[in-house]
Amino acid sequence: MSEKTPQSMKPATAAKKLGIYLPAAPAEFQENPVTREAFDELLANAPAWLEELRANGPHPRPVVAHKLNVSIAGLARAEMTEALTTAQIEALLADRPDWLQQERASLAAVRAEEKRVSEAAAAKGDRS
Repeated sequence: MSEKTPQSMKPATAAKKLGIYLPAAPAEFQENPVTREAFDELLANAPAWLEELRANGPHPRPVVAHKLNVSIAGLARAEMTEALTTAQIEALLADRPDWLQQERASLAAVRAEEKRVSEAAAAKGDRS
């Protein structure tokens, strides 16, 4: 019987799960598969480079969108295609450009509609 090989993931997958921008990670992380054991260790005991990336960026689009409270599509509509640092995100939040206000309002409207639909479906289910 052969030994079981450890489960691993591509660096891009690991970066996505860690919420970091892969090109900003150290070369060793970018170039090698990450085993489940190594990934769990990164979660449990984050090295300095991971803490720095999480705190200051650059951040990937899903994280930028979350911090700005807009959708990823909203970032695309605003032509915000590059990774942003925490300082850049804070500057946008302080400045509140028109596109940001519009996208935040749009996302809030979508969430309100989703909640309304969900509550209506739940109420319909309760009556049965």
